[in-house]
Formats: sequence, structure tokens, C-alpha cells
Amino acid sequence: MQFDLGIVPFSRYGSFLVVSRLGSDKRAEGLYLRNVRGGDNRDGAVFRLELVDGGVAVPFEAVATPTVLVLRAEQGELELCMGEPQLVQVRGRGVGLRLVVESEAADYVMPAPADCLVVNHFTTELYFRLTPLAGKVAVEDAWKATRDSQVKLSFLPDGQTGELEGVIEEFQTVWRERSYPDFASGRARVEQEYREWLGQTLPLSEAAREDGLAEARELAAYITWSCVVRPEGYLPRPAMYMSKNWMTNIWSWDHCFNAMALTRWNLPLAWDQLMVFIDRQDESGVFPDFINDRYALWNCCKPPIHGWTLGWMLARNDDVTDEMLTAIYEPLCRWTDWWFRYRDDDQDGIPQYNHGYDCGWDNSTVFLDGTPIESPDLPAYLVLQMDVLAGVAKRLGRDDEAQAWEEKSEATLQRLLAQHWDGKKFFATRSGSDQPTRGDSLICYMPLVLGEKLPKELRDQLIADVRERFLTDHGLATESPASPFYRSDGYWLGPIWAPVTMLLVDGLRRAGEQKLSQEIARRFCRMAAASGMAENFDALSGAGLRDRAFTWTSSVFLMLAHEYV
Repeated sequence: MQFDLGIVPFSRYGSFLVVSRLGSDKRAEGLYLRNVRGGDNRDGAVFRLELVDGGVAVPFEAVATPTVLVLRAEQGELELCMGEPQLVQVRGRGVGLRLVVESEAADYVMPAPADCLVVNHFTTELYFRLTPLAGKVAVEDAWKATRDSQVKLSFLPDGQTGELEGVIEEFQTVWRERSYPDFASGRARVEQEYREWLGQTLPLSEAAREDGLAEARELAAYITWSCVVRPEGYLPRPAMYMSKNWMTNIWSWDHCFNAMALTRWNLPLAWDQLMVFIDRQDESGVFPDFINDRYALWNCCKPPIHGWTLGWMLARNDDVTDEMLTAIYEPLCRWTDWWFRYRDDDQDGIPQYNHGYDCGWDNSTVFLDGTPIESPDLPAYLVLQMDVLAGVAKRLGRDDEAQAWEEKSEATLQRLLAQHWDGKKFFATRSGSDQPTRGDSLICYMPLVLGEKLPKELRDQLIADVRERFLTDHGLATESPASPFYRSDGYWLGPIWAPVTMLLVDGLRRAGEQKLSQEIARRFCRMAAASGMAENFDALSGAGLRDRAFTWTSSVFLMLAHEYV
């Protein structure tokens, strides 16, 4: 499999290092070695990569595969691999590799023993050591601060053989002496790791194989594998970033879908994805909006789909132990209580969203006239979460707590039906008001996640509306295409999103709508296979939008192609 570095970054499991194609007012067009620590407020560019012949940059093409990146020029070629998460290994013949330091601070270069060079890269708060194994390394400027000038470093081939080999290693404090594997050994190691991941990734269903989705499965597998970073800083566990393009955080509902896709074949890593926010839960019960290796953002949150996620995982892996459930039970109780304690200002038993970010549907039309908003999806998620808590409490021998959760779940469901169902559809309101919000958003149909818990007549009406107003050739639009507020690239004003698809496909299946759930899954998978694992998709054309190497899209594709197609 090959991929475009302008769409999908070259990286590996456990690494914060990435090679991407960038180009903007800030950066010259080209390939860059980046560091994706520190969140999505910077691109993390460290070096721009050039091939050189006789000190002159020469044109080249990049051929990226999951484990090896080849830079090919008329004069020769260079290979890069990441045999270890903190290393970039290079090997070439006939050309050199120039590294143009991307500097926004007082970065500098110094010589080191064994004819090495060390870059102190203040901009990304890292050091990089360049070690030649064949040929040499050279610098084209003096050892000085580079705020106003670009330092250019090069791996240059041996004058007799025309070959070069070397290593770029990142470190944060002091370099610790070590030996390096040769390029062939590093390549063999990373290829074996990737093959093992690919071999265990959810297989395609027979129908998905017949639809020709094998290449899309590998792309999804590669994206999920390469987006895992090792425990470091604020991340106490291996964690799957949403992307290594520019969505370099973990948001507190995105991680749920990645956990689900890993559940059947890698439960320890799946559990790490689910628990990573529980590790950082506030004492009030709320989860941060997102986390990365440096910090968490607490100004908003995301919807409580974690109980639904846990229930889905429990149904697909019997190896979840009582010890694991004990570790997650109390945190999920606090998370559930937080919504009723801190987000129900009018005390009507239906919690509210204070901002679009809180529900994950950032700019949905339900927020057109301001906040706070009581939206019917939120109590539906909480009903499911309380049902799961009741089941876990029973398993752990906490029968009184199980009964209390069952009663609260049923009471919340009845309030949802009484306060947000008008006899034909669910509707959202501003908190304290009974006037429906404007627009025609699919968010008001998310109570379908309740599946069989909804009365059949009500359920049938919702499903008929979804078919008529939201189902396109590619899946479920988030704003009806007939709405005056619909926008083809409007984020939550129309595009198709993976999490919504997964939630509704699961709810429809549990409601007995197997045929419709399968058809939605099939349309989504075909779209992703054609357009990539995009953050979201044009609902009418199926074109991939925004970041097209997104892990929750990859994970949802893998689950749908395995289980529902």
C-alpha cells in the first residue's frame, strides 16, 4: 500500500515523529520531519527534507508505504524508516539528505563526538542527534543561534562508494550512549511489528470483501497503528491520537471508538484507550475536553457515551475482569452524576449543553439561538450509561446500586419522552424554554441509540424521517440537505461523520432494523474506501473533508466492515 504524504503522515506505533508534506504562508512547500507533541496549536516542524547532489537541491518524488519512505531522484535515492519510535534511520546512494532547520526560537547546532551533530531545537523543546554510520554529516552554517537564518545540515554519501547511512535520534535532556541497528535491521523490525498489527486487525466480513474493501482496511489499520504514541508526560498509557496531521490530541469521545475497534483482538490496548480519560478525571466527575502529552483542556467536555462504549465492549470480549470493572465503575458513576448535578440549571431532570463543543456537534443548528441547550441526545446517552452501570453493579454484587441506576434510567427516559417529544419528532430547546430550536439537525434523532427501549410507534416515525430527510447515497447527513442551513463543508451542518454513523447503526440494529443498519454501514464503508479516512465527508458527493487520516473514522470503518456490512 502506498499513500500521499499530503494526506496521510508517515510514522509508526509509539512515535511522536512524523514525516508530512506541508505548504502554507508559514512553510515552504515540501516534506517535513515533525514532532507532534504539545497539542494541535502548532505543526511541530523540525526539518524540511531535501535531496542534494554536489550541494545542490535536486527534484525528487516521495513513495510512502507503511514502513519505508523512499525519496527518489534522477541522481539516486534515499530510504527512511523508523526502526524504533525515537529514531529515523536513513540509507541512500548517489544523493545526500539535507535537513533545513525550521526555527522559531534560538535554536542552534553543535558538534558532538564521533563526528556527530546535535540540534538544540527550542521550538519543539527537543534535541536531535545526527549520527553517520556510512558517509558523513556536515553543517552549512556556523554554530550559532538561528533565529534569523536557516541552518542546513546534511547526511552526505561516502566519496568512494557513493553510499550513506545514518540515524536521527530525538532526546529531551541528555543523550545516552548506545549503538544503533543498521538500516536493514531497523526496517525488518518495524515491518514485523506492522505485519503483526495488520494481521490481527479486525477482518472484513464476506460482504465487505466482495465490495473490494481490502485496501481501505489496510489504510485504516495503518492509520490506527501509526497514531499510537507511547506513555509520556501527561499521558500515563499508550494512547491513540486522533491524527498525526494536525488533530494531535485525544478528545473525550473520540477515544471511545478507538477502544471499541481494538476490543476483540487487543483488549489491553483497548482498555488503555477507554481509561486514559479516567486517569485524568476531575474530582467533580467531569472529564477534560481533550488531552495530549502536555496538558488537558477543561473549558468544555464531550457527551457521555462512555457507558454505551463499555456495554459494547463487554458484549464482545468476555475477558473483561471484575477488577477492570471495579476500576471503571466509580468513575463512570461520578461522570453520570456530574451531568445531573452541574448541568441541570432548571432542575427539570434533563441536563443541558452549555456549548456546542460539549456535545461534540460543535456548530449544530440547535445552537443557532444560543445556549444552554437541552438536546434529546444527551438524556438518551445517559439512559444507556445508567443501564450499563446497573449491569456492572449487579455483576459486582452491588444490588442496591443496580436498582437505583435502573430507576434513574427509567425516570430519565420518561422525562425525555414527556419533555422533548411532540408526537412526531424529538426536539431541542433552550434550557428553561419549551420552544424548539431552529434547523433540521440529525442530533434530534440520536435517541435512536436507545434501540429497543423506545416505543415502537415512536421508533418507526423516527426511522421513516431519517430515511426521508437524512439518508444520502453515502450515509447520514448531520443536517438535512433540504434545510436552509445545510452546508456541504459545514462541519456539523451537513457532512457525514463516523461517530454518529456508528451510534445510529448500533441503535438501529438493537431496534431490529437490521437491513437499514447494514445499508447505512455499507454506504459509509464504500465512501471511506473511495475518499479516505476523513474527519468528515460531503454528504452528497462523498468527498473526504478536513483531516483525511483520522483514527475514529478508521476505527468505525473497521468495525462496520467487520460486523455490519
